[in-house]
Amino acid sequence: MSILRSRIVGIGSYLPDHIMTNEELAKNINTTDAWIVERTGIRERRIAAPSELTSDLATAAAKQALISAKLTEKDIELIILATSTPDNTFPSTATRVQAKLGMTKGVAFDLQAVCSGFIFALSVADNFIKSGQIKTALVIGAESFSRILDWNDRSTCVLFGDGAGAVILKAEYGSGNIQDNGILSTNIHSDGRYYNLLRVDGGPSSTQTVGYIRMEGRRVFRYATINLVKVAYEILKINNLTIADLDWIIPHQANKRIIEETARKLRIPLDKMIMTIDRYANTSAASVPITFTEAINDGRIKIGQLILLEAMGGGFTWGATLIRL
Repeated sequence: MSILRSRIVGIGSYLPDHIMTNEELAKNINTTDAWIVERTGIRERRIAAPSELTSDLATAAAKQALISAKLTEKDIELIILATSTPDNTFPSTATRVQAKLGMTKGVAFDLQAVCSGFIFALSVADNFIKSGQIKTALVIGAESFSRILDWNDRSTCVLFGDGAGAVILKAEYGSGNIQDNGILSTNIHSDGRYYNLLRVDGGPSSTQTVGYIRMEGRRVFRYATINLVKVAYEILKINNLTIADLDWIIPHQANKRIIEETARKLRIPLDKMIMTIDRYANTSAASVPITFTEAINDGRIKIGQLILLEAMGGGFTWGATLIRL
């Protein structure tokens, strides 16, 4: 029996021009390149120009995805933008992207699940397609985290960067088995008991300020490795697969040590974990689609391969998506 699947038909990303190295950071805070690299694996990150908004980053990535898919804005029925750094409190930044693309039909909205946002957005778009409500969706992860960093707090300001990544999903009929191309399944979770471990200490209803990122790093590290390993096994079990069946894992690019520990616990070679954290740092909801786009464009990921995307973010939120390209 044929069933609807969400097939990835286009990819795109955008990174701001300004490269901030660890050495540049060390001029203003008590840190060194060696200290940052040892603890995080990060060597540099991209920082949006003062005039660049999250909607600009998202639009640039979206345009690349449209070119990749050989589609125009007229073909898109749904835009979901995963972001924790919107242009304004409201309206949604997705509607601004919609306007910048020249899209005058369909629907656009933001989704906020912090670093897990892109995985959550894929899940929502996939369900729109599988239900038959739409045929084509644009899913974007875009962040300008440099705007919510306390540049005097070396425990957080060294970790993050700005950027955007996007994919276009298109409805296609498949056989319903694991050999189909497209999104095979998505598992998402949250646990609000850990709300305060990774947060921004501001907001319209609490402080009427934007606030800065605050994090209890050691506890976040511990829960990240637990949840990322658990959700990977969970989604593989649902699909009657094992770790050995995966060609690649694209983890959220939060910290190289988290990625290494996740690989160790999954008993998977580290060279199957695709990393961009050394050059882009943690771009929150943008990190998975940026890394996914890069690995396809450089030829590592090939048509027919099985890829696991996974992420964990503040809230806590976490999830995984299993894709056959």
